Amino acid sequence: MWARGSLWPKVILFGDSITQQSFDRGGWGAAIANRLVRKCDVLNRGLSGYNTKWALSVLPKIITQPANQETIAAVIVMFGANDSALKDINPVQHIPLTEYAENLKGVVQYLKSIDICEDKVIMVTPPPLDESAWEKECIAKGSKLNRYNSVTNQYAAACVKVAEECGIDVLDLCTLMQMKNQDFCSYLSDGLHLSEKGNTFLETHLWALLVKKTERLPMILPHWSNVDHLNPEASFPV
Repeated sequence: MWARGSLWPKVILFGDSITQQSFDRGGWGAAIANRLVRKCDVLNRGLSGYNTKWALSVLPKIITQPANQETIAAVIVMFGANDSALKDINPVQHIPLTEYAENLKGVVQYLKSIDICEDKVIMVTPPPLDESAWEKECIAKGSKLNRYNSVTNQYAAACVKVAEECGIDVLDLCTLMQMKNQDFCSYLSDGLHLSEKGNTFLETHLWALLVKKTERLPMILPHWSNVDHLNPEASFPV
């Protein structure tokens, strides 16, 4: 079975730098795109450094009302790594915990307002923070450590709670990477962002949720073996 005469469905990745970098070599977004090739377009709308307040402001410019016949198969929402920055040290990116939760709800409400329903949305929590490695990055940039893992865990828990209240799927990356007291540092490249191993970890767990939203999408255009080589136009009816 293959799709004929329709626009390519879309999976939209909406998040901060962990999303923006997801199309790098070994990135989780690139791996998802590879899994869905010939079924839909995977669009990277990651915004490095953004928090949920800024994300909510720009969302209507990034994801608009789907056009006729256009299908949004899924939207992945991943924010929190910047919201959880310490207010005293990084007030520019910091968002209070309660406001962070309200902003995530606002994202879901906006998506619903343009007919992207809850069953098409997946929230992903920020990963845990390796304070030692991230502190080195901060010092190199002339700053003090501006995030704590204990605070990141609070924001991750808030994300999970919002998802449950809104009735949408959630991937609790923060908890999964710390289960059974495992050393999660290898999942991070600099203490904050994902290493190649961390990207693989995220993609593997995310796919388990995303496949349910995309498994019924047909392949777009027929397999080459089904193309009439003598009359190829006949193989591509409108």
